[in-house]
Amino acid sequence: MVSGLGIDIDRPWRRLRKKDRDWLLYTDEQPSVYIEPEEDRIDYGYQGTFWSARKHVMHVLADSKSEKMRERALRFVRSVPCPECHGSGLRPEALAVTFAGRSIAEVNAMPLNEVAALLRPVARRPEADATTSTARSGETTEVAVRICGDLVARVDVLLDLGLGYLSLGRRSTTLSPGEAQRLRIATQLRSGLFGVVYVLDEPSAGLHPADAEPLLDVLERLKSAGNSLFVVEHDMDVVRRADWVVDIGPGAGEGGGRVLYSGPVAGLEQVEESATSQHLFGRAEPLDHRPRTPHGWLHLSGVSRHNLRDVSVDVPLCVLTAVTGVSGSGKSTLVTQVLAEVVRGHLGLVTEDPDEARLELDVQDASGVESFDRLVRVDQRPIGRTPRSNLATYTGMFDAVRKLYAATDEARERGYTAGRFSFNVPEGRCETCQGEGFVAVELLFLPGTYAPCPTCQGARYNAETLEVTYRGKNIADVLALSVDDAAEFLSAVPAAARSLETLREVGLGYLRLGQPATELSGGEAQRIKLATELQRARRGHALYLLDEPTAGLHPSDVALLLRQLHRLVDAGNTVVLVEHDLDTITTADWVIDLGPGGGDAGGRVVAAGPPAKVAKARRSATARYLAARLASS
Repeated sequence: MVSGLGIDIDRPWRRLRKKDRDWLLYTDEQPSVYIEPEEDRIDYGYQGTFWSARKHVMHVLADSKSEKMRERALRFVRSVPCPECHGSGLRPEALAVTFAGRSIAEVNAMPLNEVAALLRPVARRPEADATTSTARSGETTEVAVRICGDLVARVDVLLDLGLGYLSLGRRSTTLSPGEAQRLRIATQLRSGLFGVVYVLDEPSAGLHPADAEPLLDVLERLKSAGNSLFVVEHDMDVVRRADWVVDIGPGAGEGGGRVLYSGPVAGLEQVEESATSQHLFGRAEPLDHRPRTPHGWLHLSGVSRHNLRDVSVDVPLCVLTAVTGVSGSGKSTLVTQVLAEVVRGHLGLVTEDPDEARLELDVQDASGVESFDRLVRVDQRPIGRTPRSNLATYTGMFDAVRKLYAATDEARERGYTAGRFSFNVPEGRCETCQGEGFVAVELLFLPGTYAPCPTCQGARYNAETLEVTYRGKNIADVLALSVDDAAEFLSAVPAAARSLETLREVGLGYLRLGQPATELSGGEAQRIKLATELQRARRGHALYLLDEPTAGLHPSDVALLLRQLHRLVDAGNTVVLVEHDLDTITTADWVIDLGPGGGDAGGRVVAAGPPAKVAKARRSATARYLAARLASS
């Protein structure tokens, strides 16, 4: 079509005239062009309409029903504040009304600690003026005092929970799970209810110790108000403050499910088989680790992104570095955005995430980045978005299992190849469920649901495929095995045994091989990715970036994870992780502490060095807790 418009399509883009490039990208014209028939491509000619790149992108965003097409188009646009309201979403008449000289849009953009400071003088007025119905009834009236007092009381609860860095206008979709949970707790505290049973799932997960303390104080206030709290928790400091503890175990999956102890915390010390008891009372074996010496440095200077403003930071190479700081201090921004983008740009990698593709970073200088050959982000995103993706397929071990079954005498006699044992191939899968193992059931007046396939009973394969066995089990039986059981069953298959052993080493022995990716937690997905990396024998220097890998893990699982992270460093790689867990931080070779606070009060490097040095930093919110943990270890 472009050729028919008289533009040379064989000429490199940069050598085209600027006039032609601009026309192809931005024109609103839509000329009609006759497309000549082409052998093996177009059987007959037709009249086509040309769309410029901009017009095509805008058309897709406005009219396309395909989510994939819209995601691709979003890579070429960016959101900017509305030039009329400057992002407030309000008319000029609404913005003309002010309180303490600020419009509602300005107050909405302020962090909560500044909002409290703005309202507090009015809330504390000893005497209030009379309220009238005229415009002169201002900010010192009884109505204003009462409203400000109520608002300050609400905001103070959020400040107590360490959320003072959040702005009123912060989108709820951008909140972390920990921030969202603390907001819900604050709402309940203000409700004034009593006799309520609150169930909290790991409220301290992803919290800095300085943020966890006020959270515990708020939970104590809920209890004192006459409520009962059931808390699922892995933080031993939180467990110590409980009135009653129920310990379940001793292992995970089929190895757990028993109540080992139920009673006061002190009584748990006598339960020998409890992993929680070992860590709670100091009987757990500490990680044997000798601090490493950096083999070079990655220097970043003039970094600006979110609350990081003109920050300079030095990241040591070939060691394990923990980036610490209170919530909102800029840790994730530095590691998962700045550091990842700088190294990704050097390696010439293109991200598949449209949000990351639109990242705009300001980094004045970056040196030492040439040391890296690979970038690996081990995050908590799902390993697959459909039930077809599972533990076995993601790690690659299923290829070895399928080849094993294809090599059996029965399979050879029937002429089955490894492809026959894939539930994605028509020859071997159950055609009723298309290899899914379940079928969708549409219900009248109710949401649809899923049920096991009536033909294969969830096995995914047709009857002929399931007749082929290895050591008395068919391919569906293998997918139903746990990692621990499969390690024994497939011990004679080196490719599968290596993957299974690595999964056990990161504490995932309880998962089933065929467990759908959609049923895995973020922490499990992260450890599966880490195990997949560990089993790959690769040369070169890789940079591994992890964002709070220990969040939601029991201390015994944390110890397993740490051993594997140190294995990566021992293999000549660099590991940088965002972390709050003190046991993890104490075993790091280097600590970079950001702060001193969150939001605008953070974004600066407060201290950097070995854990013992950072523990002595006066301005660090981490130092006090780190020093206490080092002293007790």
